[in-house]
Amino acid sequence: MRSLLLIAALLLSPALAQAADITGVPKIREGDHIQIGTARIRLGGIDAPSTDQLCLNIHGERWTCGVAARDELIKHAGNKSWTCHPRATDRRGRTVARCEAEGEDIQKWLVANGWALAYTRLSHDYEADEKAAREAKHGMWQGAFIAPWDWRIRNKKTSILGAVKPPENARTILLASASGPVAPSPDCTIKGNVNTAGECIYHTPQSRWYAKIQMKIAKGTRWFCSVEEAEAAGCRETRR
Repeated sequence: MRSLLLIAALLLSPALAQAADITGVPKIREGDHIQIGTARIRLGGIDAPSTDQLCLNIHGERWTCGVAARDELIKHAGNKSWTCHPRATDRRGRTVARCEAEGEDIQKWLVANGWALAYTRLSHDYEADEKAAREAKHGMWQGAFIAPWDWRIRNKKTSILGAVKPPENARTILLASASGPVAPSPDCTIKGNVNTAGECIYHTPQSRWYAKIQMKIAKGTRWFCSVEEAEAAGCRETRR
């Protein structure tokens, strides 16, 4: 009896129990961040650009590659049912998972098409796909960009990647953010700012103070594409 009770305790232990797969049609927040039901999921083994990251295209022109990565994923698999296999939980409380849609490895598709990089600090599963995307000049590899993990802590010495030699002003453009005065796309017009208490507050175009919020990176402002995206980033709606 004691042995049976011990086995039962081990099977029920949260630390040892295998997390159940998460299935459903996702809401795609960013190229590597989705939500299925109430589960916030970070796609493991890869890193995609944030929606406010800027890249240069094959003509050396500024473009919102983070928005493009998200939108291309939505077009490719946004209306399909996904199955995500949990692996861990990140520091933001999101489930880190490997996901597939109709048998297709979503992370592999993103990296192979140049919309994400293989995150080799944690996984080498997608290195070959990244090499193929780079050689074919797919997605971000068509021009110049900063690796997503470097862009988040960027400075004047940050390395520039890409398939073409960037123009002289490339660094200035790539170190900037789409969270400047102009919304990164017509669908991303929700403003987020930080109040004096350090809280992130979001303002829809209908909000009373929307027009008075000046979008300046130095003040911690950023654009969101949906209320869900703003709330997933830890912001709350303005009370006025």
